[in-house]
Amino acid sequence: MTYKAIVFDKDGTLIDFNATWLPVYQHAALEFAKDDSKLADALLGEHGYDHATRHFQGGSLLAAGNNHDIAKAWSEQLSETVDSQRLNQIFQQQGAKSAAAVPGLKSTISSLKQSGMKLGVATSDSYAGIHNTLQGFQVLPFFDFLCGYDSGHGVKPEAGIVNAFCEAVSVPPDQTIVVGDNKHDIEMGRNAGAALCIGVLTGTSTREELEAIADQVFDNIGGLPGLLTNHG
Repeated sequence: MTYKAIVFDKDGTLIDFNATWLPVYQHAALEFAKDDSKLADALLGEHGYDHATRHFQGGSLLAAGNNHDIAKAWSEQLSETVDSQRLNQIFQQQGAKSAAAVPGLKSTISSLKQSGMKLGVATSDSYAGIHNTLQGFQVLPFFDFLCGYDSGHGVKPEAGIVNAFCEAVSVPPDQTIVVGDNKHDIEMGRNAGAALCIGVLTGTSTREELEAIADQVFDNIGGLPGLLTNHG
């Protein structure tokens, strides 16, 4: 099998999910709860954050949902409108401050690019959020395609983002790898007919959860260059 392109999820795949998003979500929840800490905790706990373990549940709204869906859910819980534009602003500003790269991010992405792979980012965050969280790690120039939930190509787990990437880089889905940390990412790849769907453990899903749905599971994206060498 010849692989020519890779689509990466962002949060939990290129960015360490818990280290990056816990402070972001806490900041946002506290603002919309009007500094009521108990209510802010409820906004997180109701939608996938386990306060006891300080981790997010794989596949939950906060782990895999897009910004619009989070605003809608919090609006229902608070019985008042959560401004999705303001939520986006918080995510962008705070995300840039707390962003934590996964191990070997730059070296891995650089190596893959140098090998001739076309690279893309597909995230449930906004398009602006991609820049805000990745710009500090000097990897953005390596990517040929960036897509957020608001980029006009649909949302996960639909196939639209992968299809748009494949069209943009002129590589068919059956020569494309999709890499992500949760069920939505793997399902997106399956729906698009991707050649390979890889799970990584730097996000919100357990190895057991990912092994049940992915073709292979790596501790982090650092396993990808070796995979491609073995299939070269």
